[in-house]
Amino acid sequence: MRVPKGWISVLAKEIIKGLCEKKLVDLNKPEEEVVRSTDKLILDELMAEDIINKEVREMLSEYDTQIERGNLDYRRLFELTKRKLVRERDIIL
Repeated sequence: MRVPKGWISVLAKEIIKGLCEKKLVDLNKPEEEVVRSTDKLILDELMAEDIINKEVREMLSEYDTQIERGNLDYRRLFELTKRKLVRERDIIL
């Protein structure tokens, strides 16, 4: 699922608020600072998939003519290539 950038800070704040309310974490820094760090972490994680997708598109551009002729299925190649890169780099999406 794609998350709009505007929602990330709201999501981060709700995560930290929920963890604190349930007494699952004890903050040793101001809540605003923890929320900012969480916001950055979430954004970085979401960007990882975008970076992988861009890389896969660049890799598959070498096969444009074969894909256009119908010899290769772009979606299938995209998914297989993406899974391979994710597995090789030990990334969790």
